Amino acid sequence: PALRRLSHHLLAHYHKGTRPVRDWRTTTTVAIDLMVYAILSVDEKDQVLTTYIWYRQHWTDEFLKWDPARFDNLTQISLPVESIWVPDILINEFVDVGKSPHVPYVYVSHHGEVQNLKPIQVMTACSLDIYNFPFDVQNCSLTFTSWLHHIRDINLSLWRQPELVKFDQSIFMNQGEWELLYVLSHFQEFSVKSSDSYAEMKFYVVIRRRPLFYTVSLLLPSIFLMVMDIVGFYLPPHSGERVSFKITLLLGYSVFLIIVSDTLPATAVGTPLIGIYFVVCMALLVISLTETILIVCLVHKQDLQPHVPEWLKHLLLERATILLCTRNRNKFSQSRTQTLDTSGQVENNDSTAKPTTYVYEDPRECGAVGGTRPALAFAGWPEGSAALQEVLRETTAIRQLLEKREEFRDLARDWLQVGYVLDVLLFRVYLAAVLAYSITLGALWSVWRDA
Repeated sequence: PALRRLSHHLLAHYHKGTRPVRDWRTTTTVAIDLMVYAILSVDEKDQVLTTYIWYRQHWTDEFLKWDPARFDNLTQISLPVESIWVPDILINEFVDVGKSPHVPYVYVSHHGEVQNLKPIQVMTACSLDIYNFPFDVQNCSLTFTSWLHHIRDINLSLWRQPELVKFDQSIFMNQGEWELLYVLSHFQEFSVKSSDSYAEMKFYVVIRRRPLFYTVSLLLPSIFLMVMDIVGFYLPPHSGERVSFKITLLLGYSVFLIIVSDTLPATAVGTPLIGIYFVVCMALLVISLTETILIVCLVHKQDLQPHVPEWLKHLLLERATILLCTRNRNKFSQSRTQTLDTSGQVENNDSTAKPTTYVYEDPRECGAVGGTRPALAFAGWPEGSAALQEVLRETTAIRQLLEKREEFRDLARDWLQVGYVLDVLLFRVYLAAVLAYSITLGALWSVWRDA
């Protein structure tokens, strides 16, 4: 048969150990092509990219030519790849031998053009930048070059036009975590220590991660917890429920970080932006809890605190109210200043009015206000007035008690008012910090999207 005769004719005196040129000065030009079939995995920790590509190369073998008229007009034949010379073109970034299927044959035309088509599972080293995770774009290179032959022996060229290679996604499996943006190609020569130059063809595979899964599972729960922390500021600080509420949020966020720690890429090169986002959110929750504890300390146990300093009254009850667009400094006290009495029950402002001052007609009673004066003032009275003296002493003691209690209530009312004003002020500062942080983070990710 023609195929058997042609195969015996071509391989009978063929030597696959030497480069197939009749003049050793002739350069063998190998045209290569690449098409990405799938992105199998991206290992951020080990900085390894695993892809599945269709690789094609062809060159001219001067010892594999024949006249088709002698072999039944046969213009193309497949020969075993182990029986002919093939160029030693490798990928410089190889880190492991992939599970690539073995293709045992090559196509040879009657002009001596050899076409070697094969699929390759490529495991290559790649410098992965995870700063914008999960909105990251990776650019990994595949460098094809002859490991031994310099450019005078083996030169490289591109099989197709660079524009066709760049946007060719005809065979790409576009259903995984990564999507292929484009493939750039670039030819260059390089030399090592002023030795002979080598030809290399670089293919830059640019891929982008689909962030929907990470947005739903990482960003949205964190945003919801931060929103609940902001809503928690509307709980009254003197009720004591705000502290427990914010502690519960902080514990929930800690559990959330433990759960998502395995999802975040682990690398020693740098920290992704989303990791910084989680740390800042945790810090904001701690700051919010600290602010709540401070306000609770101000509005509780005021009887153990000194009087509100005048500078603090002027700063918070006058200046701060203007800053907070509150002209009436009593707004906070009139609406919510129901103070706590010693038994823990809430009393209205009407019950905290100062007691009416007692007025005595006898001018000798004017000195019966403090200390032992009542006993001296009534020393000359008859013995039947002893009961009246005792009643007056008790009345004076009750008056002093009421005045002292009113003083404590005034002190509590001042601290409560200071606490509410400071709470609103710190809440607005906290809200401004959260908004500024959100805008900054959104701007960084928007820059990535535009890039």
